[in-house]
Amino acid sequence: MSIRTERVASVIQRAIAEILQQSYSDQLGPMTTVTAVSMTKDLGIAYVNLSVLAGDDDKQRQVVLKRVQALSDEIRLALGSKIRYQLKAVPELKFFLDQSQVRAQEMDNLFDRIRAEREAREGSSDESEETASS
Repeated sequence: MSIRTERVASVIQRAIAEILQQSYSDQLGPMTTVTAVSMTKDLGIAYVNLSVLAGDDDKQRQVVLKRVQALSDEIRLALGSKIRYQLKAVPELKFFLDQSQVRAQEMDNLFDRIRAEREAREGSSDESEETASS
C-alpha cells in the first residue's frame, strides 16, 4: 500500500472503531474491535477486519459479523460525517472476521501437543535406558 492509502486506512480504522464503540456497542457487544483496515488503490473500498471476543463459539462471531454487515450502510453514513473533511468520497465498507487470534490459539495448541509428544517420547526412552542398564 502507498503512504496515502495507509493513512486513509488508519483514519478509517480509528473512526469505525469509535463509531462501533459509541453507537453500536449495545447491539454488537462490548468486545467487538477493529483490528485492521486495508484500502483499494482508488480508496473506493475499505476492507475492515473485526475481532469479536463474544465467546469461543464461531457461531457467535458469525452472528456479530452478520449484524455489522447489516448495519454497514448506517456505519458508512456515520463514517461520512466523521471524515467528511478528509476524503472526497466515503469508501464502501466490507467487513470480515479477523482470524489471527483463532489461528494463534490453534498454533499454541499445536505446539503444546508437539511438546507433550516429545516429552512422552523422551520419557519412554529414559525408562527403556533404565531397564536396559539394570
